[in-house]
Amino acid sequence: MPSAGGERVFCLRLCGLEFVIGGMIRQALLDLNLPPPAGGVAEVLKISMMSHLQLLLPLLLSGITSISQSAGSEAPSNRLPTPVKAVNLGAWLVTEGWITPNLFDEIPVNKDLLDGTHIQLKSVTNNNYLSASNGGGSTIVAIKPSASSWETFNLWRITETTFQFRVFNWQFLGLDDGGRLVATSTSSDDSNASHTFALVRNKEDPNRIRIKAPNGSFLKVNSDEFLIADYPEKTNWGNDDPSVFLMTKGRQLQGEFQVTNGYGPDKAKSAMMNHWNSFIVEEDFKFISENGLTAVRIPVGWWIKFDENPPRPFVGGSLQALDRAFSWAEKYGIKVIIDLQAAPGSQNVWDHSGTRDGSQSWGKSDDTIDQTVEVIDFLTSRYANRSALYAMELLNEPLAPGVALDRLEKYYGAGYEAVRKHSDVYVMMSNRLGIRDNTELLHFAGNFSRSVIDVHYYSIFSSAFQGMTVQQNIDYVKKYHASRIKSLTIPNGPLVFVGEWVDEMEMRGASKEDYRRFGAAQLEVYGKATFGWAYWTLKNVQTNWSLEWMIQNGYINL
Repeated sequence: MPSAGGERVFCLRLCGLEFVIGGMIRQALLDLNLPPPAGGVAEVLKISMMSHLQLLLPLLLSGITSISQSAGSEAPSNRLPTPVKAVNLGAWLVTEGWITPNLFDEIPVNKDLLDGTHIQLKSVTNNNYLSASNGGGSTIVAIKPSASSWETFNLWRITETTFQFRVFNWQFLGLDDGGRLVATSTSSDDSNASHTFALVRNKEDPNRIRIKAPNGSFLKVNSDEFLIADYPEKTNWGNDDPSVFLMTKGRQLQGEFQVTNGYGPDKAKSAMMNHWNSFIVEEDFKFISENGLTAVRIPVGWWIKFDENPPRPFVGGSLQALDRAFSWAEKYGIKVIIDLQAAPGSQNVWDHSGTRDGSQSWGKSDDTIDQTVEVIDFLTSRYANRSALYAMELLNEPLAPGVALDRLEKYYGAGYEAVRKHSDVYVMMSNRLGIRDNTELLHFAGNFSRSVIDVHYYSIFSSAFQGMTVQQNIDYVKKYHASRIKSLTIPNGPLVFVGEWVDEMEMRGASKEDYRRFGAAQLEVYGKATFGWAYWTLKNVQTNWSLEWMIQNGYINL
């Protein structure tokens, strides 16, 4: 185990007894459904002992005895809290288009060509697809009768009609000195005109396109199957025009980067403010409190630190929405878990990580780690004195192998210290996705007081679940997910949180009673997680993914 863990434990136990007791008081008040006072540790000690001495004294005596008994051991002891029953406020402060597709409706031009969209281009004259030789690093040729990864181009949207193109090995398209199309540059930015092409669509068939190169001429396919930029503006859009291509669209990302860059600087602010002000409102917190839920997990993006003027294309305003969430949570007695859903450089390849094009670079440099620690420091400092703050989740769903374990542990250690500068709240560490060992963080996280491992369990997203009956899905949860939770539950170890799950299966035709049984089985199993669980998500156009809809329609009973 890292030596730093032992030093942290020693400091918390011997150098900061006041800090530990203050944390115990804050937790005890929450467990007694009494609001902790605002202020620093000393103020918590003073006000709490004066106001609630009779209630707190037995808990404190028990807790101090526990500290003294464990002071000689290496790993910290976590007093078990009441497990939370939580719901995620997904797609509110970090966009996910599959949850809120209407958010993209008013993008005025080329809303199907947002950042990260995959396209394939077929010449109408030779009926072959454009291909990056060897996946990139050389010329682009029109030689493939069918399309695969080397024939797929990844878009960067520069304006409504201009784009940069990345190939399989991540190089950018450009022209060589002879005007031929190549993919040799490994870096670019929005201001790089040499990598920026205009995409012109046929009005009658928008998937019939021409591409205007940086030199002002249009790309065409030569007789030798190379592409060169020397074709004039005029065209009849016919099949005899070597500058005309048929475009096929593949994967499309719909995250925060895509929606804000899609609307552009003139319209993104109003679109996002309208969404933040209407998607989650005070009435939702009232609903949560009245239906057996005790906490919310709120995903946020790294750009929230820079509100009101975050780096482009992101826009300010989400921080004020988070402020409102804390006020509503405190009004209705709801605990708040802040979840860093999107980190600088993107910790996974999905749109909810804030990625522009599906690339994943978080953790590959110390810069991205340091920047993420600063975000955690900012958020914890801002909300440390809010009674609703219950936990800080340092990172959501880091994806292996892109995120290496040693880099993740380096960040988790630094992120934990950033939280502890301001607060004694629980600190969550998300397991990596794409790994076999469910326990890879177990001993590392065990070095830290009031730490939590977050795991996400879905009975979808894998061919293993296809063809399963309802009972087989239930049996899988009760056998495998229960076993995984048990493997993470060890004496004096970190707490366990099932931070995402849903009452959905890889099958069609399931009845309401099927979903009631499957949901009840998951609640039974995930209820054994020592920190609790959180449903994904409160609202969703897909009804099974909306806990609000599932409760209102009698599918889930908490």
